[in-house]
Amino acid sequence: MMNFDDYRGIWVYLEVKDGNIAPVSLELLGAGRQLADKRKTELAGVLIGSGVKPRASTAFTYGADIVYVYDDLIFEYYRTEPYMRALLDCCEKYKPEVLLYGATPTGKDLASAIATDLPTGLTADTTMLDIEEDTGLLLASRPAFGGNIMATILCKKYRPQMATVRPKVMKALPPDPSRTGKIVEEHIKLREEEMRTKVLEIVRETTKKARIDEADIIVAGGKGMGSKEGFQLIHQLAEVLGGAVGASRDVVEAGWIDHHHQVGQTGVTVTPKIYFAIGISGAIQHVVGMQNSELIIAINKDANAPIFQSCHYGIVGDAFEIVPLLIERFKEEISKIKAAAGAKEGIANA
Repeated sequence: MMNFDDYRGIWVYLEVKDGNIAPVSLELLGAGRQLADKRKTELAGVLIGSGVKPRASTAFTYGADIVYVYDDLIFEYYRTEPYMRALLDCCEKYKPEVLLYGATPTGKDLASAIATDLPTGLTADTTMLDIEEDTGLLLASRPAFGGNIMATILCKKYRPQMATVRPKVMKALPPDPSRTGKIVEEHIKLREEEMRTKVLEIVRETTKKARIDEADIIVAGGKGMGSKEGFQLIHQLAEVLGGAVGASRDVVEAGWIDHHHQVGQTGVTVTPKIYFAIGISGAIQHVVGMQNSELIIAINKDANAPIFQSCHYGIVGDAFEIVPLLIERFKEEISKIKAAAGAKEGIANA
């Protein structure tokens, strides 16, 4: 039997991407800070890579108290085996109570390998995190049964408790450059010739795709648009506003638009300044992907649609009547703004 008293602290695996700590890891430091404060314990990050030690200061500015660093040339590129052995070594030495990963290809791969070898449980694609103050039991919630319910997963018999969390679900803390912390440098004896995989070449994907997770304005449509032709209204409104096009799962499955436009549990999680949900019913699996948007505007002809419980402003009506009016009005206002800007520029140059 495990002695849970031996396990302390909230940890975040700090994924490094293009030489910097990945945004999802900074978001998890924000969530981890709340859990650590509730448990009155320390928040630690684990940094694995080559030449990564200087990145520890970034983790401190975003809330970490401690950073465990494995800095060696063998970790130059992510491979399951060396990264798993380093993180296992750290877990066995310092025994964290909770370990969080970003639900990225790297995070999912590493988390599943660690869960198998420790062994412990792993909750995938978590959208909400909490912890019991007295017992330290992690409450990891995620949509289940096709997004129809929210399930809270508990790991009562094993430690550390682990979860992967999707990018954009949590919010990073405002960086505080005055924060400092403790760096613990660790080493593990690994030989390159013992590794079963080698990275021969990294080929960057060259296909251009819309990055809706980076857009300030997203216009998303659902099956309420009726058809692929009707969905073109969504594209038109997005073009007028200079925004990106999003979609619900059933729209993607119907073939109206490519999968990388899908918002929700099985698509992309987004946090734009403005999110239009047009003809979208508001199933949980979609809402978890956009609920942290700054402003949500819903248009649906069903006054009882669940989406109206998740929006800031709601319009009950036919999208095919409302959206053309919005397009026309936005065009007028944008023209006025451009004309006013042109007039000011003319005065300035006179």
